[in-house]
Amino acid sequence: MRDLMAELKQLRLHGMAAAWGELLEQGNVDESTARWLLENLLAAESADRAVRSVNHQMSAAKFPAHRDLAGFDFDGSPVDRKLVMQLADMNFTGAAHNLVLVGGPGSGKTHLITAIGVSGITHHGKRVRFYSTVDLANALEQEKAQGRAGRIAASLLRLDLVILDELGYLPFSQAGGALL
Repeated sequence: MRDLMAELKQLRLHGMAAAWGELLEQGNVDESTARWLLENLLAAESADRAVRSVNHQMSAAKFPAHRDLAGFDFDGSPVDRKLVMQLADMNFTGAAHNLVLVGGPGSGKTHLITAIGVSGITHHGKRVRFYSTVDLANALEQEKAQGRAGRIAASLLRLDLVILDELGYLPFSQAGGALL
């Protein structure tokens, strides 16, 4: 049997938890009907919070476009499908390992890393941020020029996965490279 009081407190619905306890103490309510109603309301609240969390994380990730692994043509690419699916499980983030995708233009690196990031958010509850390397280097330079150095770095520390795209494709200043 579900511990409704614990679920209410876990969702930070302390007022409802107190009211539920008082309602049961009064004893003039059909407990099975009230329990059924509360269980369904808790399930709906939990589902809604999960959806809102995923939507927020997807927005915060700032992907250039939504990509998923189902949309990648593994048959027309030399990419190892099994390895990519393993990476989509996001186990490498727990060990703080880096992932580097190397290939020529048009080989699907951005698609794959975006899809891995989307999988991390939607299936594993990870916090992800996508950057064009040039944009990040420029943002770091601007931050330093404004005397606020370290804020971006501090925000990156709270993430599970930071995606740097187009490293080596577009030039950026030497100062930006040093800050990176």
